[in-house]
Amino acid sequence: MMKLVLAENSAANAFENGNTDVEQGEDLARIGDMAKTYGVTLRTLRFYEDKGLLSPKREGTTRLYTRRDRARLQLILLGRKVGFTLRDVKHMIDLYDPKGPNTKQLKVMLDKSEKQMVRLLKQREALDEAIGDLNKAIDVARKQLANRQPVAANG
Repeated sequence: MMKLVLAENSAANAFENGNTDVEQGEDLARIGDMAKTYGVTLRTLRFYEDKGLLSPKREGTTRLYTRRDRARLQLILLGRKVGFTLRDVKHMIDLYDPKGPNTKQLKVMLDKSEKQMVRLLKQREALDEAIGDLNKAIDVARKQLANRQPVAANG
């Protein structure tokens, strides 16, 4: 959750004072640099662009990613990591208003996060149960193997 808040603050800083134009000396990244920095494929970045999650600037056919895009990508990756759908991530990010208090965005994020936490805890419980059952099966198999005598070769 702390990472989400930090990423959100990073996004807020990117929007600050409308300082997102190339003419204002913004640090831009090419698609290959973005992919390498964030450990994603070029295809993933293009997919996020197609879905309206990222909107890099263009210089001919070259995609140039702004600080805003980097902040959005961090939020996308964090959202995916904790199990949000891309639709949910887009909805939460799109609620951001650089000039407002973002109360609605925070409420939506909190609601979705609490619901996701319940789902993840249920998954953890199911995994813990499955791991316990598997450990028991392994123990039984080991005991059965230990009780068996090796067969002597007739020769």
